[in-house]
Amino acid sequence: MGMEGCNNKVMEEEVLVKKITELAAAIGELPSLVPSPEVNALFSELVVACIPPSTVDVDLLGPEVQDMRARLIRLCSAAEGHLEAHYSDLLATHDNPLDHLSSFPYFNNYIKLSQLEHSLLARHIPGPPPSRVAFLGSGPLPLSSLVLAARHLPAACFDNYDISFDANERARRLVRADADAGARMAFVTADVADVTEELAGYDVVFLAALVGMAVEEKAALVAHLGRHMAPGAALVVRSAHGARGFLYPVVDPEEIRRGGFEVLTVHHPQDEVINSVIIARKEAAPPALAADADAPVNNGNLKAQCAVAVSRPCLGCTCEMEARAHQKMKEMAMEEMEA
Repeated sequence: MGMEGCNNKVMEEEVLVKKITELAAAIGELPSLVPSPEVNALFSELVVACIPPSTVDVDLLGPEVQDMRARLIRLCSAAEGHLEAHYSDLLATHDNPLDHLSSFPYFNNYIKLSQLEHSLLARHIPGPPPSRVAFLGSGPLPLSSLVLAARHLPAACFDNYDISFDANERARRLVRADADAGARMAFVTADVADVTEELAGYDVVFLAALVGMAVEEKAALVAHLGRHMAPGAALVVRSAHGARGFLYPVVDPEEIRRGGFEVLTVHHPQDEVINSVIIARKEAAPPALAADADAPVNNGNLKAQCAVAVSRPCLGCTCEMEARAHQKMKEMAMEEMEA
């Protein structure tokens, strides 16, 4: 790139940062983040500014801009929570709320994101489809789990974790009238940092973008998952790239590797799907650990790291098909560790 090109790049980034800084200030002055014409207009303008492909690297911005970005991501998180709660309440007024999910304004984005995640999983972790899935940070309107369950993983059970009891109560209302979703969807109120043995029972764990918003929080969370997920299990991490890093945290793939995972792919969408997707796989336990599963536990539950068998009954489903699938995956994983 020549000098003129570099100057143009710098100017474009400066204009973008100025625009986002102004929008962040306006959003920060709002009396409430509950959906309203003013709230909706400002966040729509923010998304439109951040979606186009950009060369900006948010990690290289100065400290003042970094502080602004951290505040803005937390405002986006709060506004997203209010928006989902609002629409969850509206959907709950229908006899079968799941028949009306398309009324959510960004429903098509969830359709595309779920399709992307499923296709990346199938491509990079071939084999039997997952039978037990955990979604961390499911919220009051668990669209990702609902879309994945209905369109891509029709035999899987989903345990949805959220730290908010109210969010889970709202989510439960949405599936009560649907026999299939009600049987396969469970909602657990817990801080992910306190979930340990259960993590060893999942074939795939999805980590929502806004669970662990600061870099150090996300790194600690990934390390926690690395200590407790089963060897060979898949981890799907939502991240952001370019200017989209003003809306969601950017996850460094190296942090995922340091957490004990093999990073299989990193995908940055160029369309209206905002989140980047990282697909990783929990590394196999060291031979010494695999050979001595009954050794004293240190630095977390090492038995849970080595065990592939389900540690407790599925919260949402107890069908015979799933049990056979679990047993098959257990046998396959144990064969890999013994190889």
